[in-house]
Amino acid sequence: MKYFGKFLILPALLASILLLSGCERPPMDTVQHGYRGTGMDLIYNPRILAEQAANNAIPASLGPISAEGPKAGSVYKNLKVLNDLSVGQFGAFMVTMTSWVAPEQGCAYCHNLNNLADDSLYTKNVARNMILMTQRVNTQWQDHVAQTGVTCYTCHRGNNIPQQVWFKEPSKKIGNGLLGNKDGQNTPVEASGYSSLPNDYFAQYLTGDDKIRVQGGTALPTGNKASIHSTEETYALMMHMSSSLGVNCTYCHNTRNLGSWEESPPQRSTAWYGLRMVRDLNNNYMEPIAGLFPAHRLGPTGDVAKANCGTCHQGAFKPLYGVSMLQDYPYLTGPAKDTKKSKGTPPSAKSVAMK
Repeated sequence: MKYFGKFLILPALLASILLLSGCERPPMDTVQHGYRGTGMDLIYNPRILAEQAANNAIPASLGPISAEGPKAGSVYKNLKVLNDLSVGQFGAFMVTMTSWVAPEQGCAYCHNLNNLADDSLYTKNVARNMILMTQRVNTQWQDHVAQTGVTCYTCHRGNNIPQQVWFKEPSKKIGNGLLGNKDGQNTPVEASGYSSLPNDYFAQYLTGDDKIRVQGGTALPTGNKASIHSTEETYALMMHMSSSLGVNCTYCHNTRNLGSWEESPPQRSTAWYGLRMVRDLNNNYMEPIAGLFPAHRLGPTGDVAKANCGTCHQGAFKPLYGVSMLQDYPYLTGPAKDTKKSKGTPPSAKSVAMK
């Protein structure tokens, strides 16, 4: 038995190494994110930050191009957006946008090279809408993006389709036997932090306006009318936001009183506007152009790819760590008419539900 016990030590050590390999190994960095004693520490893994650095690097730019000279709309045929740019600005931006979205395919990704004015490729029509959407963000959603703004690169990062998008899920899957309707639980996905929380919640929060905060103002049964299931979906969304920004809960909440708006940092209001911005973009810019896309670019229910927090942030608390690219592309800050409903203001400290 003595020798048999020694024989088992090595497998046990190997199993321990495999088990611990999934844990965070030190050292970890912490940043105080509030008044001392409130427990509002942000925890960062320096190895993850190092991996993200390359993905959040700003690409090379041609620099600002003069607006002097003939307008592109008077020189090129069939221009429907950016036609007020100078020929130099327009040409430089086409080259730049190609490097942001289709570096391998080049101009042929959106254009018929034998007739650049031709609209037969769906990608060209989609690109027009995406430029208008970018202008919408930069002109009407400064409550979220401030003066930093966004460009095509913020989401695409050299990919035809941004790496983090979502589609509507097919009908809920029914479990076997006593499991009943699992509603996506125990089928962990990255969006929910690989938790056992529901994994199909984007539609109700990022296109619909279901209640996100479920904390009641008084004790049960008269206070909190939200179900356990609704609470789990809210937490799943919070897990998504946390992983998308690479932060923990204290980035937007005071752990002494998670529900208090008065004691929350400004980032919580910024996030409030961000959720409404994503709804605006999904409902007014993405879903209306679903008919432009071929079947292979649509989801399992036939809907178009839509944005979530990770689409822009991609693991960083601010996309591209807050560096603005708009100084070289000022035309992406307008024009865009505000024809949508008022964005409103974040709830007061006495609000019961955040919608």
